[in-house]
Amino acid sequence: MRFVGFLATILLLTALAWLLVGAFVFELVPGGWGTIAVAWAVSVVPVFVLIRNIATGRYPSAAVRLLMFRVFWYAQLLMLPLAFVSAAGFVLGLPFRAPVAGGRIAVLIVAPALVLLALWGYVGTRRLVVREVTLRPQKMPTALDGLRIAQLSDLHVGPQTSRAQLAKIAKATQDAQPHIIAYTGDQVDDHPRDIDVFAKAFGHLTAPLGVYAIAGNHDVYAGWSEVRRGLESMGVTVLVNRAVQLTHNGTSFWLAGTGDPAGTQFVRGQESGAPDIARTLSQVPANAFCVTLAHNPALFPSLAARGVPVTLSGHTHHGQFSIPSHGWSLASVFLEYAMGTYDRNGSLLYVSPGTNFWGIPFRIGALPEVTVVTLTADIRTDITADITADITADIKTDIKTDMRTDIKTDITADMRTDIKTDMKPER
Repeated sequence: MRFVGFLATILLLTALAWLLVGAFVFELVPGGWGTIAVAWAVSVVPVFVLIRNIATGRYPSAAVRLLMFRVFWYAQLLMLPLAFVSAAGFVLGLPFRAPVAGGRIAVLIVAPALVLLALWGYVGTRRLVVREVTLRPQKMPTALDGLRIAQLSDLHVGPQTSRAQLAKIAKATQDAQPHIIAYTGDQVDDHPRDIDVFAKAFGHLTAPLGVYAIAGNHDVYAGWSEVRRGLESMGVTVLVNRAVQLTHNGTSFWLAGTGDPAGTQFVRGQESGAPDIARTLSQVPANAFCVTLAHNPALFPSLAARGVPVTLSGHTHHGQFSIPSHGWSLASVFLEYAMGTYDRNGSLLYVSPGTNFWGIPFRIGALPEVTVVTLTADIRTDITADITADITADIKTDIKTDMRTDIKTDITADMRTDIKTDMKPER
């Protein structure tokens, strides 16, 4: 019922947007309102195809997703801003007694700009970045210094996904030579059968300490039970509300994974995939070093409160539009933990922009990323340890010196006393 209401809201908003924009440009469009009405009807047909697919369980092909669903998103995302722009032009034209002309001019100027922006965003989705991120967790065992984790997040793989782009991602991941490969959620694009495409693209990837995955909200929407089975069948270790103990350079540490909050509201299949942080960390001994995978960074405060040293997340896509030099993204407007690295009472979080895109192929600033996280021993911890060791050594040395001095003094005093006593004549 909630989903039906969501679709009804989208149809209403888009209809209003088309009406508003049409009011300013219908005289310029061949066929006028008739053409505009047909264009709107064609643009919303994908909504009814989506409803049919959900009702019948039909799997949408690459053609349906590219030629119908994507066209829907492009059309609506173009018309919504044009509606606001046309209204603004109308208001600005009022002082000049030309409100309709103001709205029309605004649409004619901004529409081509939005098309160019869409092309720029499309090019951005093909610019894969391999980003080296160095984290210095407190109290990390020095033997783990240099541990490398390749993080792939928000791949949203489906039959419509470029095979060339997926091959580029796989090669970049393997070339990074990580100790661990971690898929931090949203492996598929809303359908359980998408996992077959995912497996063909990434099933050959290996790492010395293993390949791991957790649930994202789109994995939950697709049906977490089936997605999980697909991941496990390709050799991936799934970590949802559990942890595994690993060993690197002779030192043990823990890798944990949470569920996703979407599982608390939406269940398809036998498993919800909802998060249970207490259960996730139940096997991890107190004060043990632990890296946790959590798709949604909203879980970070709870993990930090339990002293988790490192959390790797995704989900936000950085809004697929960001200005990295200013630490700002479209997601920053809505979310506390939107992009990059955060430190909360010594617990570290990295939020990936994602390795692919969702919806329309659009990324500006927030480029698709294969993240290579390198864990480095905290310099402050090492310095503190060295100082402590030096102080301890000095104290031990001083104690030994004082003891030796006291012993020598006592022996010397006793000997002098004995000699004096022996030298005294008997009476």
